[in-house]
Amino acid sequence: MNQTRAFLILAWLMVATLLWMEWGKEKSAPPVPPPSAVAPASSVPVASGVAATAAVPGAPTAATPAVPGGSTVSTAAANGAEPAVTVTTGVFKVTLRGGEISEADLLRYPVSSEPDSPPMRLLASDSSLYFVAQSGWVSQGNAAPTHESGFRYAGEQRDLVLAKDAKDIAVPFVWTGPNGVTITRTYTFRQGDYAIKVRDEVSNGSTAPWQGFVYRQLSRVPRELARKGPFSPEQYSFQGAAWYSPADKYEKRKFDKFADGKLDKQVTGGWIAMLQHHFFAAWIPGDKDAGEFSLEQLNAGAAPQYLIRDLGPGVNVAPGQKATTEARLWVGPKLVKAIEAQNVPGLDRAVDFSSYSIFATLANGLFWLLEKLHNLFGNWGWAIIGLVVMLKLALYPLSAAQYKSAAKMRKFQPRVAQLKERYGEDKQKFQMALMELYKKEKINPVGGCLPLLPQMIIFMTLYWMLAESVELRHAPWMLWIHDLTSRDPFFVLPLMNIAIMWTTQKLTPMTGMDPAQAKMMQFMPLMFGVILAFLPAGLVLYQVANGGLGLLQQWVTTKRYAEAPATAGKDKDKD
Repeated sequence: MNQTRAFLILAWLMVATLLWMEWGKEKSAPPVPPPSAVAPASSVPVASGVAATAAVPGAPTAATPAVPGGSTVSTAAANGAEPAVTVTTGVFKVTLRGGEISEADLLRYPVSSEPDSPPMRLLASDSSLYFVAQSGWVSQGNAAPTHESGFRYAGEQRDLVLAKDAKDIAVPFVWTGPNGVTITRTYTFRQGDYAIKVRDEVSNGSTAPWQGFVYRQLSRVPRELARKGPFSPEQYSFQGAAWYSPADKYEKRKFDKFADGKLDKQVTGGWIAMLQHHFFAAWIPGDKDAGEFSLEQLNAGAAPQYLIRDLGPGVNVAPGQKATTEARLWVGPKLVKAIEAQNVPGLDRAVDFSSYSIFATLANGLFWLLEKLHNLFGNWGWAIIGLVVMLKLALYPLSAAQYKSAAKMRKFQPRVAQLKERYGEDKQKFQMALMELYKKEKINPVGGCLPLLPQMIIFMTLYWMLAESVELRHAPWMLWIHDLTSRDPFFVLPLMNIAIMWTTQKLTPMTGMDPAQAKMMQFMPLMFGVILAFLPAGLVLYQVANGGLGLLQQWVTTKRYAEAPATAGKDKDKD
């Protein structure tokens, strides 16, 4: 198999994979509701039917009361509660409403690469982008604050800004129960950190024990994709809920699969999350906190709302005593280093490079190498080119054998032409004579197949990695490339790839190929160029650099092993 056939197989496999994924997505995806179709708050169930038993350590033996569900508009606004509190740090601007974080703007990540683009809004309380983080308490027979009502701001200023020279800022809320029980909630924002610390302290000033469960949940309406089409990376990025437990490790479920089996998992030391392209939110309870993970779909009509919840831990607070529980809420981008800095088992899987473990493992390795190269060059585009050079060096023994085999086949093209002339339409005899020639001259006709497999795996892995890596979002290369995760706006790189493939094709022998097949192969560079025109510029840059270095290597090898064309002469093949 020569290199041109290898390119054809690679292109066909890539197109088939992308079209198959697009077909599967269109077949199974639920309709995304337009903003006007989202149900008002009054139509959403006010409580879900979660009923946990006393499996949580320290919990009351009675059944846990129902936990309030989410709503598609701001709960505070709907209930006429006190005004919101806004907190601005160096990384985001967050809106707090007691037990709910209803808005979060990521200040370092604009919506688009346009100069005046507003920041990306990850959490939002309006109907078209609804995505909120909520936390409250439930108690059997005792009053308790839910995320819907109860907590009141205990500070003075409602527009808070974390000073550049300050380490952190604390935002207190207090709930005072009718029986002398108080719960003080403190949100702590650290400089440059996307993780918000949420600490609840229960103080029992009554004469009777107080029992309750803390719950933490993420509720959202699926977002409508900004970019559509069969080759859009966002089209294939995972959207849905994910969770981690020490026993079963990382698991996830798409929104349209929420009904596929109930999630009722007792977990100690796990986390829950809602993922989307480049960004996510996650509740991370304390390492020793035990809770129950569950999924829920609310308002299952035309405007579905999805929720993932961690219920627990349960606490028993004796009169005059206190109890605390802590968690972290991540609201931000899928930054590999920042996520690893949280030291949370399995949280790095939120960077969902692929659903297939082999691609995910390889993608993590390639990204690690790409990041090191970025630290060296200071530019992701040049880092991609550096990655190509390193991969070329690693695969050099395979490619050298391939190009050497191609050079030898080029040398014997006149002999092959003579065999075709001799046997005419008898293809069976021609193939037998051709194989005998290959055997005699020690030519490997499938020399191009060996390098094909690693190239295919690396190419598909890079597709997932470049599509998912928020580090490359809106990252420029040079001149006209301002976003390596978007397509080339002027199609310069795809055109360069067409030229490189066409030149490579001219150096590649078409030994044994019939005229019809050879004519079809002439359209291969154009077909592959059209495919690359819709893929991320970073991936096309990789292909251009890889093809350019391959062309150079093939040209040098061809010159090195170039000899006079072999003719039949005295060694004329016999029938």
